[in-house]
Amino acid sequence: MSEENVEAARRGYEAIGRGDFAAIADVLAPEVTWHGGDRKARDACRNRDQVLAFMRAAHERGPIGELIDVIEVGEQVVVVMRHQPADGGEPQLRANLTTFRDGKVTEMVAFESPAAALAATEV
Repeated sequence: MSEENVEAARRGYEAIGRGDFAAIADVLAPEVTWHGGDRKARDACRNRDQVLAFMRAAHERGPIGELIDVIEVGEQVVVVMRHQPADGGEPQLRANLTTFRDGKVTEMVAFESPAAALAATEV
């Protein structure tokens, strides 16, 4: 199942870049969460509709960044991206730790670095 999760993460990232939100919705569990480490934070996404709205808004602002790698860690994957800051500064590597259950994404946690995301894995 882990290789399937890696491929699903890659396809999802590509779909975001294309603005294909129907394809993204198919891989998200209805109760999916996306946050920066605090599920209760005001800006945390708590379901599929909120995640899709966040992704649509990000897509409308411009390119989402370059996919660098997807690292499999059991039922989780670390999605490593190169992000260009809005102020034109140096590109930065960021990561999302994405958890899959039964082929659907149930949680995404944003991290400031791939190392931090890898350190937070369940395995």
